[in-house]
Amino acid sequence: MTDATTGLNLRAHAVELTNVGNDLILTSKIPLDPVVERTADWLHKWAQDTPDAVFLAERKGDGWREVTFAQALNDVRNIATSLGARGLGQDTPIVIMSGNSIDHALLSFGAQYAGVPTVPLAEQYSLIPEAHGRLIYVLNKVKPAMAFVDDAGRYAAALALPELSGVEIVASTTVGAPGKVTAFADLLAGDVTQDADALLAATGPDTVAKILFTSGSSSDPKGVLTTQRMMCANQSQMASVLPFLKERRPSICDWLPWNHVFGGSHNVNMMLAHGGTLTIDAGKPTKKLFAETAKSIIERPGTLSFNVPVGFAMLVAEMETNQALREAYFKDLDMIFYAGASLPQDVWTRLEEMALEVRGKLPLMISSWGMTETAPATIMLHEPIGRSGVVGVPLPGATVKLIPDDEKRCELRVKGPNIMPGYFADDIKTAEAFDADGFLLTGDAMRFVDDNDPDRGLTFDGRVSEDFKLLTGTWVQAGKLRVEALEGLRGLVQDIVICGHDRDAIGLFIFPRPDQVHGDNVSNGAVIDPALQAQIEERLRDMAKAATGSAKRISRALILAEPPSLKDAEVTDKGSLNVRKIITRRADLLERLYDNEDPALIRV
Repeated sequence: MTDATTGLNLRAHAVELTNVGNDLILTSKIPLDPVVERTADWLHKWAQDTPDAVFLAERKGDGWREVTFAQALNDVRNIATSLGARGLGQDTPIVIMSGNSIDHALLSFGAQYAGVPTVPLAEQYSLIPEAHGRLIYVLNKVKPAMAFVDDAGRYAAALALPELSGVEIVASTTVGAPGKVTAFADLLAGDVTQDADALLAATGPDTVAKILFTSGSSSDPKGVLTTQRMMCANQSQMASVLPFLKERRPSICDWLPWNHVFGGSHNVNMMLAHGGTLTIDAGKPTKKLFAETAKSIIERPGTLSFNVPVGFAMLVAEMETNQALREAYFKDLDMIFYAGASLPQDVWTRLEEMALEVRGKLPLMISSWGMTETAPATIMLHEPIGRSGVVGVPLPGATVKLIPDDEKRCELRVKGPNIMPGYFADDIKTAEAFDADGFLLTGDAMRFVDDNDPDRGLTFDGRVSEDFKLLTGTWVQAGKLRVEALEGLRGLVQDIVICGHDRDAIGLFIFPRPDQVHGDNVSNGAVIDPALQAQIEERLRDMAKAATGSAKRISRALILAEPPSLKDAEVTDKGSLNVRKIITRRADLLERLYDNEDPALIRV
């Protein structure tokens, strides 16, 4: 297949690789575009250059609510003065407890204009009683001066928490509130006693714009201090290698949640930086909500498409029979971008085939590597390659340190203008996050696509921080082994946890599908189902035959009756497993996993 995207900064001599002792230092040779000081600089530019262009849109009844750049600037300045009149600043954050909305965006930009950090949180923290523990943890940590929700009635249970006592509650819709609530319209009215220009002038590149809490996959969530410099530099880094962003106004129809750096910083700011249009998709890649996503794309398709692999898989499946969706999606598409996990190659291939059927040419299909602490993009693919799994090369301005092991697997550390200064109110975690040379310790591992050609980029190779040693001293690459085991047990399990730290063999905690657990096959927290156990044992034996050593051989497994607990923080807001919490909370089951006499044990 041939690519039709032009104007890209492609591979030839794109990176420079140097050796510093045993470490490898990788940088980009592409110049970094100019960097603005604040997100408000973009807003002022587009309000002046294209005042009537639509910046934000969301579904409202049978139509769409739209906000132009001129309207957005006016609303943002008014909100900033309202916050200034309340005395809010860097030490008085605002928690945003509901999902994506125009009001959410305006409040976030208004706060940035006035130098007030926002703390966007996963809406399930507030809507699901079992997740209130996570909400309470954050509230106690940041001690907000204000909390925002789009619908006070819908979030009434969370708003009634004692941790919000004395905190000003602001809501777009105030009906059903459990107490006193300020209408969002009051913030939009502004305050004539405040000078918006003066508020903005007091901010700069080092002003904290957001506190983004990590998903907590291995520990309690940490608040990442996200500065104006980080967000602004990151958009320039990406624009340096994706020049088509500057050649015409981009647009997206996007559902990705704004409490995550991918949706809330990467995507939102990309539209603001380039004068684009952000259509807020109220759908999600779930059976219940995907129909809304399809409807939104048909009505308001974008020039760029961002998603996680499961979202693209659902999109492809729907487009097989929905011709209107297929034609709308591809008709003006410049780029398909996936993140969060590797895109299955069959999904990648089908997207290419459909693009050629609709347009006769391919959009650029790429991925990148980043994390909350990196704002997020630090390594990015910026050339057509025709396959999934490659994350690319360092972006301009970023420095990548690779520490190789004996198997040419490299621990990844990064430095650059998009890297966080530290964690909120946590000097210990901040100190632990950086090495002596100031590089962020990512905990991730990479491999070169071609050891002899660094321009071909890097591939993600698991989490170094999840790795552990067996009693024999053998290192186990747990993240990589987990992916292989899930593939080997496909159809039989819902998820797994790799166990074995300081043990003599690798074992599995298996979370079965819900239909596999019923009252008469559960014994003391484990599932005893001879037929299911036999199937799993057979698959594990097949995997063991192909294993090349003890670091890859799974010798035992236990099927857990209780699913991962959201209440006990065994599941992150991204839906991934918190391995440390699971193993700690289920210590008794871990002992049973290594008890050769336990009747629930599956041995290989």
